Amino acid sequence: MTHPSPPSPPSREGTRRLADLRVHYQAGALQEADLAPDPLGSFLAWFAEAEDVGIPEPNAMVLATADEHGQPSARTVLLKQADARGFAFYTNLGSRKGRELQGNPQAAIAFPWIALQRQVCVVGSARLIDRAEVDEYFASRPRESQLGAWSSRQSEVIEDRSVLQQRYQQVDERFASGAVQVPEFWGGWLVVPQTVEFWQGRPSRLHDRLRFRRIDPEAMMDDPAGWVLERLSP
Repeated sequence: MTHPSPPSPPSREGTRRLADLRVHYQAGALQEADLAPDPLGSFLAWFAEAEDVGIPEPNAMVLATADEHGQPSARTVLLKQADARGFAFYTNLGSRKGRELQGNPQAAIAFPWIALQRQVCVVGSARLIDRAEVDEYFASRPRESQLGAWSSRQSEVIEDRSVLQQRYQQVDERFASGAVQVPEFWGGWLVVPQTVEFWQGRPSRLHDRLRFRRIDPEAMMDDPAGWVLERLSP
């Protein structure tokens, strides 16, 4: 039997090309006066600009969590609410991120708006969203997404894709005559920020970094008195 040859390792030439990739950041500058006096107003203004320029899924954010041993993991999820409390997303509570947040309720999120040469980076604590709010959001989802929430034991190893398809068919039949109920294992998390950083790319890698840092533990995100704005070195 003839076996295929193993793939060749990356060439030194390819490695050099990767190392030489460069982008000259010159889309804009960021001064303190360019931001709202509070982190929520600043975020919503930048989010609106990301929508206006047509960035695909501007609410896509990288969520980083860590387990009880400090081992980090990261993935992209979708922001579903940004208000005075913080940043909310929904997920299977038994997923890796769900388990890690229950054991170590600290998180970081980043919005990589590359087309604008911008990012927003958030660090804070996480808490579960109450069930009434979860129910309201789940009811607003398309039926297919509701069924998908039931069908997947997120982060669980499965034999092949047919397992998901069989589960989907079963729950589709189960709820054929009525509304799809919210699974008990599905819910939402609110990331309550301690810092919210606004990053704007600049030439020579001398980027602008302005960070709102919480000085009042009880302050909401729309309360300027509860935050201090400081410039960070790039």
